[in-house]
Amino acid sequence: MRTMDTPRKILIVDDDREIRTLLADYLELNGCTCLMAAEGNAMWAALDQQQVDLVVLDLNLPGDDGLTLCRNLRAKSDVPVIMLTARSEPLDRILGLEMGADDYLPKPFEPRELLARIRSVLRRTHSTQRNSQGEAVQKLRFADWTLDLTARHLLSPDGMVIALSGAEFRMLSIFLEQPNRILTRDQLLNILHGRDADPFDRSIDIQISRLRQKLREDARTPQIIKTVRNGGYVLAVTVTAE
Repeated sequence: MRTMDTPRKILIVDDDREIRTLLADYLELNGCTCLMAAEGNAMWAALDQQQVDLVVLDLNLPGDDGLTLCRNLRAKSDVPVIMLTARSEPLDRILGLEMGADDYLPKPFEPRELLARIRSVLRRTHSTQRNSQGEAVQKLRFADWTLDLTARHLLSPDGMVIALSGAEFRMLSIFLEQPNRILTRDQLLNILHGRDADPFDRSIDIQISRLRQKLREDARTPQIIKTVRNGGYVLAVTVTAE
């Protein structure tokens, strides 16, 4: 069984050879083992040959872009993904999270910042795996909905299976673990991605809006995830575990 002290194997997917090499050299100096790939086919080949602990994935790649690769990877695996993007538009960051990325980092950045993000994501992943192994809870029920923690999907009151993106699953899990507690945007972003929000980051609001759509909530008068003026959000229903 891997522990947090085990050297971590990181796959860096970026079509810029200089960036790949720079990041790999820095991460290996800090105790990681690195694999490198320039595009999607090479990424899949590397993943077929070896098990990795985390993928650093550039958004702008030849052939399939990072969003497509992240979506396809998430359909097959729960390996954590940190997405790199040179774009500054919030929509690109949000799309990356919706495709299942665990975090994002806009270029240019310092290698030490990437290392900090990697360590943060791996700590959260390790903690989640440890908790899921130590607890018998498999389903959480709330307002006639059911979140299946094993299949990672929603079951609606009328029995329909509702697929969730990685970001939606993590967001809903956080609310269900802390029902009737107000969570601010800063708290949610810190829990989800290990950092505070900047004043213009609306990714939390957009993710909650999409989650409400999955829960068939009326955007004007939501009953499950309510907005608290100048406070944040709260799951305003009872949760039971099975």
